Formats: sequence, structure tokens, C-alpha cells
Amino acid sequence: MDSSSMRGFYKISEWIMNFAYLNILWIAFTLLGLVLFGIFPATVSLFIIVRKWVQGQRDFQITKLFWNSFKKEFLKSNLLGLILVVIGGILYTDFLFVRGNDVHLVQYTYYPLLIIIAIFTLALLYVFPIYVHFETKLMHILKNSVLLMIMSPLITIMMVTFILILYHILRLIPGLTPLFSASLLAYIIMWSSHFVFQKIGRYTNTNNQETSGQLN
Repeated sequence: MDSSSMRGFYKISEWIMNFAYLNILWIAFTLLGLVLFGIFPATVSLFIIVRKWVQGQRDFQITKLFWNSFKKEFLKSNLLGLILVVIGGILYTDFLFVRGNDVHLVQYTYYPLLIIIAIFTLALLYVFPIYVHFETKLMHILKNSVLLMIMSPLITIMMVTFILILYHILRLIPGLTPLFSASLLAYIIMWSSHFVFQKIGRYTNTNNQETSGQLN
């Protein structure tokens, strides 16, 4: 095996180890917060790290950054989680009520409710990428998640497609789930969202340049 092949093998092995280690960290810190209070700060920390990977940054300590992010974002991320759980719970309760109700007037709301649930579910894919990429208020995160999902249908479809592929791979090889499920899922979502963020950045820069030209 030549030196270039060795370097390629080493790089792939390093990537696999990093994804597995990050997944284990996510599980450990989720359990550290007794799951209920740990899953959201652990997920935010997970996305903070994969965002750096997507941006090409490698020179940082994964454990240190994860721990610092977990502490820093503990309260805000749990508040976001509470909001998402409440909204999801309300939609699910409404769905059960409408599905089990025979009143025709109530039945008319079935398909509109399904559309709202679909929008909410797809918008969730953008929540954590927006959280870690932009400094914004919680309610703006939710609003912008819906807007980005609607404005980027092709990216959203691509994201869902890759998630379904990952889901089927993990079903075929369930032993990979504790090592790669969360970390690969987060990477797929962050990598896809990065295209949207770049598009927004280019649009913003263009508008700024046009405004500056007009002012001059």
C-alpha cells in the first residue's frame, strides 16, 4: 500500500472514529441530563461540532467543546425543547381528536391538520442548524425554520432523502445505531442546511453591495 493510500485509509478511519465518539458523547450527555433535561443541550452541542466539521474546521478538542457547549446552552436549549414538545403535543392531541371524531365539521379539518403537522415536522430539521448558526431569539428560530423549509424545497427533499437512506442502513445493520445514528443524522442535516445558509449569505452580500452602490 503506497503512502497516498495509507493517508486516505487513515483519514477515513479518523472520520469513523470521530463520528462514533461524538455519538457516544451525545448518548452520555443525554443520560447525564436524565434524558429529559439532557437531550436538547446534548443535541445542540452535537450540532455545534458537526457545524465546524461541515465548515472544514478540525483543530479543536471534541470533548472540551461538547462539554462547554452543553453547559452554556443548557437552559436556552431546554426552553426551546419545551416549546417544541408543547407544540408537538398539541398537534398530536388535535390529530387524535380529529381522527377519532365522527362529526363532519371536525372531519373537514383532518387534511389541513395533516399539512400543518407535515410543515412542523419538516421545519424541525432546520431548528438546530439555525440555533447553532445564527444568534437569534427562540421564537425567531421557529419562524425562520418554517421559512427556510418553504423557501428551500429541493434542499429539504435532499435532506429527507439522505435521512431515509440512513434510516434503512441502520435498520439493516442495527449494531451501527449506538455508534453513528445521532452523529450521522446531525451531519446530514447540518451539511444540507449549510447550502441554504450559503445562499442566504450570498443574497445578503449582494444586497449590501447594491445598497452601498446606491449610497455612493
